[in-house]
Amino acid sequence: MAPSSRRILLLFLCLSSSISPATVAAASQNPFTEKAAVIRYWNRKVPNNLPHPSFLVSKLTPLTAKDATAFSIIASSDPLKLSSRLSSFCSAANLLCPASTSPSLDSSPRDSAFSAYQNSNFSNYGSHSADGLSTFKNYSDNLNVPIDTFRRYGRDSGGHIDTFTTYEREGNVVTANFTSYGTGTAGGTDDFTAYEESSNVPDLKFTNYNADATSRVGRFTQYSLNANAGDQSFSGYGKGANAAVADFKSYANNTNVLGNTFSHYGQEGNADRDTFSSYGFNGNVPENNFRSYGSSTNGGLDTFTSYRDQSNVGDSFFTSYEKGGNGGTANFTNYGNSANPGSDNFRGYGDGSFNDEITFHKYFADNTSFKVYAKTSSIDFKEYHNSSSSSTSSADSIDSNKKKNAGSRFVEPGKFFRERSLKKGMVMPMPDIRDSMPPRSFLPRSISGKIPFSASSVDAIFNILPDTALGKAVDSTIADCKRAPSRGETKRCAASAEDMIDFAVAVLGNDIAVRSTANTKGSKGEILIGEVKGLNGGKVTKSVSCHQSLFPYLVYYCHSVPRVRVYEAEILAVDTKKKINDGVAICHLDTSDWSPTHGAFLALGPGPGKIEVCHWIFEGDMTWAVADHL
Repeated sequence: MAPSSRRILLLFLCLSSSISPATVAAASQNPFTEKAAVIRYWNRKVPNNLPHPSFLVSKLTPLTAKDATAFSIIASSDPLKLSSRLSSFCSAANLLCPASTSPSLDSSPRDSAFSAYQNSNFSNYGSHSADGLSTFKNYSDNLNVPIDTFRRYGRDSGGHIDTFTTYEREGNVVTANFTSYGTGTAGGTDDFTAYEESSNVPDLKFTNYNADATSRVGRFTQYSLNANAGDQSFSGYGKGANAAVADFKSYANNTNVLGNTFSHYGQEGNADRDTFSSYGFNGNVPENNFRSYGSSTNGGLDTFTSYRDQSNVGDSFFTSYEKGGNGGTANFTNYGNSANPGSDNFRGYGDGSFNDEITFHKYFADNTSFKVYAKTSSIDFKEYHNSSSSSTSSADSIDSNKKKNAGSRFVEPGKFFRERSLKKGMVMPMPDIRDSMPPRSFLPRSISGKIPFSASSVDAIFNILPDTALGKAVDSTIADCKRAPSRGETKRCAASAEDMIDFAVAVLGNDIAVRSTANTKGSKGEILIGEVKGLNGGKVTKSVSCHQSLFPYLVYYCHSVPRVRVYEAEILAVDTKKKINDGVAICHLDTSDWSPTHGAFLALGPGPGKIEVCHWIFEGDMTWAVADHL
């Protein structure tokens, strides 16, 4: 476009009553983008000439008008045809799409030194090696939606040294299947330093580690440290090994809302030395399922140092410990010394063992069912900390204890609070309000409106395998969107920015503004409340709150519940009293239809309909409410 033509266009935009200064700023870069088109649509629907906040503008599609038209034409003819252009479509539109994987690599040179390896299937690495050293430094680190299959590593090797430094560290929406590591090896050592450290929404499967090994030393330093949400399963550790040494230092430590399944540890081993230093330490609402430890072992030494120590509630199932062992020694130092007790079920301890020496030092758990405890002279249970084992453990006292503990079950400090906390000078905890979702953009309605909102269609268009982390997320999002609204709720899943704007206007009218907490400062710490202002003069109002869902493109679950008050509050540093953030909080005044087990009542009491409940608007989420023209 010639400079003179651009100036004429900008003059026209400035003079147009339906165009805000924010639109002019965007158009000065390039008015012929889909982002500029959405902003013009926004101005027509909400003609109050207020600025457009960057937290929403940054999520608008980056597609050029030309690309948007091309992909819209494809979607109009047959949405499935988008899959043939998936790479360019995902790149141009900033979508969350699975990475393509290379064909399976069947083998590798002996004693290879891989410095980096990404998004491929590896069928066989280091099988039948003798002596020598193989090093694998980085495997699919820091990727969005990686899908990796590693079938065999070091199988049937003799006297070989294998080191695997990192596997899928800091990945987003991770799917990993590691079938076997060190199976059938003899002599030598394995060092697996880190597996899935700091991954977000993982779906992990590790089938076997050092199964049927002989005189092999295996060390697994970290498994899924700092993982967030998702699920993982570890099917076997040292199963059927002979005179081997296995050392598992940490599994699922410092995780957040993670499902863990560990099926077998040292099963059917002979004269092995197995050590599990830490399992699920400091987890937040974990779901642990440990199915067997040391079953049918012969001789050897098993040591389990801590299980679920300092975790916050969640559920744990431990099926059996040293079942059917013979002539071995097993030490379990600490079980379930949680920061806040959860639900525990430990089904068997030393059942059917013969001539074993088994020591359980400390067992901490409430609400538990401890079945099949083998009370023999060779089994020493030093401390059993549980309400049902106390001198006052009648059925009535146990039930009373459960009721008393229910209110103390963990809810992140500051996640919910009372309206009276929003007063100048109040000090309160702030939860982790950081956005943990992978970055994505909206699709323009001209494209998203042509993609059928079903799991099968979305999976087919975006080449998503159903049994993957992203596939499960798509299922969950669609199910939540199709759920019937609760009493008094009006809801819609917005698959485009235009959808969100339309819904907000339909519920609230066209003199509205969208708000979110300005940044994440103060997150996970103590904050001081500064000046507080209630929207609509502090009167009862209604708003539309929109929450991110995990999907290939941005989809927001938007809903309106009547009878709320919305506040804007200065957030200050406790020590310096300086402003670090501008928070937006919403207080729900009618909680009568909420579940009695809602986290708000666990944190605040006393129950549905008896109190109002407030919470901050987290990063990535937003709320629409009446505009403030002051």
